Amino acid sequence: MTAEGRLALVLAVNLAMVLALVLVGLLAHSLGVLAAGADYLGDAAGTGLGLAALRISRTGHGRSRASSYAALANAGFLAVVTLAVAVEAARRLVAGTPSIHGVPVVITSAVAAVAMIACAFILGEVEGDFAMESVMLDTLADAAAAIGVALAGTVILITGGAYWLDSLVAMLISLVVGYHALGLIRRVAAHLREDPAATARSEVDRAEGRQRPDRT
Repeated sequence: MTAEGRLALVLAVNLAMVLALVLVGLLAHSLGVLAAGADYLGDAAGTGLGLAALRISRTGHGRSRASSYAALANAGFLAVVTLAVAVEAARRLVAGTPSIHGVPVVITSAVAAVAMIACAFILGEVEGDFAMESVMLDTLADAAAAIGVALAGTVILITGGAYWLDSLVAMLISLVVGYHALGLIRRVAAHLREDPAATARSEVDRAEGRQRPDRT
């Protein structure tokens, strides 16, 4: 499957999961599920930007920089969303967390985690492509977030309380994802400051290195 085909499939999965997570998050009063939904929305946006970068690359010009700008936009959006989730999680931890319905939280989060793990396998090898790396980052972060929310939902379901766990998990998710998003922003910014001609030569060298047979 081509890179464009893989991204299109991952985009379809993410859009379906965004809808499911937002609906369940609202109905179950779960900020953790809504946080996961926000991460999935960022993943969908990043995947769409990655597709756009691939289409730009068909002209034969600007592939590296288009890919980098797509990754930069995606990581920036993700950082803003996770900041909003962290603020709301902090407010709930201070003011009190509303009751959470554990069953839909556990089921939806488990399905979401499986879906994202499948998407990571669909994406395959992404090293050397900032746009694809950003999509993979989102995908793995989403899988981890869903697993964390499912575990918190299980504890809430078993104890019939401990609703604060939902806000705590949402806070942790936002901090981890935000940290990696900022790291990607720094890497992409450094890449964009490089001389375009030097970058192009570096990409040609890497491509030739991949094509050169191993003589050892």
